[in-house]
Amino acid sequence: MEVILKQDVPKLGHRGDVVKVAEGYGRNYLLPHHLAIEATAANLKNIEQMRAAAARKSAQEVSSARELARQLEALSLVFLRRAGEHGALFGSVTSMDVAAALERHGFNLDRRRIHLPEPIKSLGKFEVPAQLHADVTVKLQVEVQPESTEEGAA
Repeated sequence: MEVILKQDVPKLGHRGDVVKVAEGYGRNYLLPHHLAIEATAANLKNIEQMRAAAARKSAQEVSSARELARQLEALSLVFLRRAGEHGALFGSVTSMDVAAALERHGFNLDRRRIHLPEPIKSLGKFEVPAQLHADVTVKLQVEVQPESTEEGAA
């Protein structure tokens, strides 16, 4: 069965592509979820209009993602965490913490777009990549500092 993709589908194709898929996959998944339409003669004629609209939309998304990246590059996120003598944190800084800090600064970024391979568990400065668009990645500046504990000398 041939279908025209209405959206990007991982491991299958991009919006506007004509792809050949198994009959069951097309009828039971792609068509009911509005990810694709059948590749009929009439739909094939409309594919150029779909591609042009997709190109305009993608260009607009890239433009807004680049603007957001420019704003985020100027931002430095500082986290205060309890740490041991050698700089190891008692907790960690996760992508959820980074997303919450960005939200406090007025940026709404989904935590799944923040690519932190493993939580930060030490003090220091880090660059955390965030995928804003398929073509736009920004490196967020994250600094983890120790909480200032006021312990009296005994």
